[in-house]
Amino acid sequence: MSVGIEECKLVELPVVEDPQGDLAFAEGESHVPFPIARVFFVYGVPSDAIRGGHAHLSLEQVVFCLAGRLEFVVDDGSQRRTFALEDPRTGLYLPPMVWHDIGGFSPGTVYLVLTSMPFDEADYIRDRDEYRAALRAAEVSG
Repeated sequence: MSVGIEECKLVELPVVEDPQGDLAFAEGESHVPFPIARVFFVYGVPSDAIRGGHAHLSLEQVVFCLAGRLEFVVDDGSQRRTFALEDPRTGLYLPPMVWHDIGGFSPGTVYLVLTSMPFDEADYIRDRDEYRAALRAAEVSG
């Protein structure tokens, strides 16, 4: 499997504008590039928190900042890139095998995650050395 942060991309959701409040929506395999298997949201995050700190072997996800602001630093073992999220209509697509750290939270930040698989702890790589070893193994077998 080819991995790289160039696969990380911003996803813009369609919006139905209305004077009573705008509605943004996402449909799996249409607005996000996978069937949606799980949805979760994170709130009550302290401004100085560092979240993420992992990669996934197979899981794909799109993250939307519904309120406030946050920063993703993505890393594929050779490149790093930072994405700031603060518009609830725009999410960040994260493919498998891309390490991500989340920080730069503003007060009151709430973010929503759409994933391609149910939770599976075995899909997580939570140690950077293990992540680098998995990248090397993928290069050798790929």
